[in-house]
Amino acid sequence: MDVIHFRMVMPTALTRPALDLLTSDDRVLNVVVVRSVRVPDGDAVECDVLKGAADTVLGDLRELGVDRAGAIAVDGVDLMFSRGAERIEASRPGAHAPLWAAVEARIRAEGTYPPSFYLFLVIAAIIGAVGIMTNSQILIVGAMVVGPEYRAITSIALGLDQSNRRRVREGVRALTAGFLLAIAVTLVFAVLSRAAHLQSQAYELGLRPVSHLIDTPDFFSVVVAFLAGVVGIVSLTESRGSALLGVFISVTTIPAASDIAVSVAFAEWRQARGSLLQLLLNVVVLVGVGVLTLRLQRRLWRRVAGRTARRPKRP
Repeated sequence: MDVIHFRMVMPTALTRPALDLLTSDDRVLNVVVVRSVRVPDGDAVECDVLKGAADTVLGDLRELGVDRAGAIAVDGVDLMFSRGAERIEASRPGAHAPLWAAVEARIRAEGTYPPSFYLFLVIAAIIGAVGIMTNSQILIVGAMVVGPEYRAITSIALGLDQSNRRRVREGVRALTAGFLLAIAVTLVFAVLSRAAHLQSQAYELGLRPVSHLIDTPDFFSVVVAFLAGVVGIVSLTESRGSALLGVFISVTTIPAASDIAVSVAFAEWRQARGSLLQLLLNVVVLVGVGVLTLRLQRRLWRRVAGRTARRPKRP
């Protein structure tokens, strides 16, 4: 059962309107009031809300002014047993609709760029370079696991969706600086590796299946980037992030950055241009698809929620 727990502190004057709002919806359960909270002065109210109604309930509480005059805390509930709640959930379409405030909060939280963001990007690019020079697909996968770039991509997508120029600028700046730094450090590593003849013999002889796959963008590159963008946003919406998801997203970015550096180190200019095009193309597609998927999901869930009464009354 998908349930969200709300904890609120509000002035006494708002308690009755808030309770009326909560108790009028049969998808709001277990409403509890604790009188005379000292900090701030007022009452504490707690309740459980079926996930499909959480977005509406949160919006109504904020419209009432609870967040401005007090505070609203939202927690997920891992497990709850309630036959009545199960019956209500089964009868309501949209019972699993996401709480959009939580989705956007997760994306905003990821849209910060501490030094570790750049460190992981550099490490991922170097691992990818080793995979390219040794024709090792396993190392390419390892590089994609480490790559953190999707944090910036989703933050840019949310910024564009909400017309937040500051968020877009910060994300673009982080991606640009991060990839430039990763390529520069990886270039030094690749030059030193070539000078020491550490590349595989097959790579030296021109047998480069891994590099060829990366530096030849085509229709399928766009398809993979498009699908990765959809999967990434939907997974964030449903809180299903995982290391495997990171691999799928990074398949279009980290290897391309690594191959730019390696190709320049080996004076393979055509391959370097192809990898650069691959990187730019896929970042643009990921951002664009992210914006479209966010907007489409909102519309679809609103349409599903519209099949039921917005404020169903308790019997």
